[in-house]
Amino acid sequence: MRYFIEVSYKGTNYHGWQRQPNGNTVQEELERALAIILRQPVEIIGSSRTDAGVHAEQQFAHFDVENPIAAPDRVALGLNSLLPKDIAVPKIVAVRPDVHSRFAATHRCYEYRIIFQKNAFLTDLAHVFRPELDVQRMNEAAALLLQYTDFECFSKIHTDVKTFLCSIEHAYWEKTRLGLIFHIKANRFLRGMVRAIVGTLLEIGQRKKSYADFEQLIISKNRKNAAAQAPACGLFLVEVGYDWASIMDDI
Repeated sequence: MRYFIEVSYKGTNYHGWQRQPNGNTVQEELERALAIILRQPVEIIGSSRTDAGVHAEQQFAHFDVENPIAAPDRVALGLNSLLPKDIAVPKIVAVRPDVHSRFAATHRCYEYRIIFQKNAFLTDLAHVFRPELDVQRMNEAAALLLQYTDFECFSKIHTDVKTFLCSIEHAYWEKTRLGLIFHIKANRFLRGMVRAIVGTLLEIGQRKKSYADFEQLIISKNRKNAAAQAPACGLFLVEVGYDWASIMDDI
């Protein structure tokens, strides 16, 4: 039987989502708790691999067990009592046995959150950025992303992927009471892509780069032409989309 587990987490204390030999990860914490609740080893596979310090308001993963889970809601409740306070499981649902949490996802949405001054309640949850920004210039450049599909220039170097193609549905900055939020939605993202885009758009907002520079950067496909990644603390995976009617298993 295959199940999807929905999870949210504050990534500050973790070396990212994916299991690693030299640091605690969200995947490890979930697998440890599931093994206790289900009384068997469990391996989970996530829909996205967030980096160290990156947060998720909605992440999904799938796992397999031999026998059906009688009460998924109770399992989720038990997991929440075992997991650290910065990881939560809203629900567990049965899906068809061939559905993969990563490949079945129709889209992913990220937000990057910036505040203009230190805020005690947002420590590790936003990037404090004080230089003045031209948001209109940043949005004009962000709109260019919808005209292209090859984003090798924003991918981490030496990433093992078969393609750098992504279809971006929207990308824009929103002004908030405390700062800015960058919204971006696409069918898939490359490693480090959103933080590299944000770092480069911040340079445009400071007039260090132009609209033409941004377009030439995309065309160049050269990561060395982009800015440094924005800090991990401001990045949130906020939504992973699925065609639920086609993947659910009516057990």
